[in-house]
Amino acid sequence: MRAWSKHLLLNLHPTTIGKSKNNNNIKGVFSFIRGKMSASSSSGFDRPRLVVKKVLSKPQSEGDGAVVRRSIGRSELKYIDPFLMLDEFAVSPPAGFPDHPHRGFETVTYMLQGDFTHQDFAGHKGTIHTGDVQWMTAGRGIIHSEMPAAEGTQRGLQLWINLASKDKMIEPRYQELLNEDIPRAEEDGVEVRVVAGESMGVHSPVYTRTPTMYLDFTLKPRAQYHQSIPESWNAFVYIIEGEGVFGVPNSSPVAAHHTLLLGPGDGLSVWNRSSKPLRFVLIGGQPLNEPVVQYGPFVMNTQAEIDQTIEDYHYAKNGFEMARYWRSK
Repeated sequence: MRAWSKHLLLNLHPTTIGKSKNNNNIKGVFSFIRGKMSASSSSGFDRPRLVVKKVLSKPQSEGDGAVVRRSIGRSELKYIDPFLMLDEFAVSPPAGFPDHPHRGFETVTYMLQGDFTHQDFAGHKGTIHTGDVQWMTAGRGIIHSEMPAAEGTQRGLQLWINLASKDKMIEPRYQELLNEDIPRAEEDGVEVRVVAGESMGVHSPVYTRTPTMYLDFTLKPRAQYHQSIPESWNAFVYIIEGEGVFGVPNSSPVAAHHTLLLGPGDGLSVWNRSSKPLRFVLIGGQPLNEPVVQYGPFVMNTQAEIDQTIEDYHYAKNGFEMARYWRSK
C-alpha cells in the first residue's frame, strides 16, 4: 500500500479573549470555561485528552483494484509523528496489492475479516486470518505482495510507523501474532485486545522499535472507559463501527470511519451512549522529532537519502539485491 506525504507540523494556538463590550459576553465566556472544567472533572483524568481534529476517511482506489479508507496520509492529516499512514482496506479477489517495495519504516497489518497472504523476495510467505497481526519492519528494504486468500471481501487495517534515522537501514524482520495469542481483558462492558502496549493490566508481547500502543476496544451500550496514555506521546482514534463520545462527556458523538487526533493530556475517556456496540482502535506512539522525506513507499530523513534509495531500488543494490530476480507467485 502506498502513501504520498510530507512532514506536517501541528500547531495548536490558544484562543485569545479580548475585552468584551458587554457583560453578557463575559458571562458567556466564563460559562463556557465552567462547562469545560466540569466536563473534565468527570472524565477520569485531571488533564483529559480532547479531540483537536476530526477527519472522515472516504473510500479511494489503491493497489490493483483495491479500495481503502485512508485517514493519516491524506491532505487533511498528513503525518502524526511517528505515524505515516493508516488505511482501512476492503479487498476482494482478484484485487490486491501486488509486488511493491518499502524502506525506512514498519507496516502493521491487522485483519478485521478474512485472510491475506504475504510473500517477499527474502523467501518469507504466510497467511494471516481474522484477528491476526503482522508487524513488519521493512528496514533497509523489502519487496513484497499482499493479496486476498479467500473469496469475498477481506477487511483490515494497515498502519505505517516511521523508524528513527538510526534504524532505517536495519535488516528486515517480522513479528506475527495469531488471534488467540493477542492478550485481552474485559471489565464493565468493555473489552480490549492489546496488539501493542498495555491496558487493563495486560501487556502485549510485541516488540515495538518505535515505542507504540495499539489497543482495539469494544464497548457495549452504556459502557465507558478511561485509558491512560504516556504524556509525551502523540495519539489518535480510528472508529471501526458504531459511534462514541470521546474526550469529555459533553462532546458530540462521532461515527465510524472517523479519525480523531487527540491533544495533550493524561489519557482518553470514551462513552458509548448508543444502543449498538462501539469498536475503535486507540493508537499512540513516542514522537521521533526527526525530518521526514517521503517518496511513495520510501521514507527517509533527507532528499539525498531518498535519491539514494531510488537508485538502490533501480539498480538492485544495498538491500534490494533480490529485486532483479524475484516475482511473487
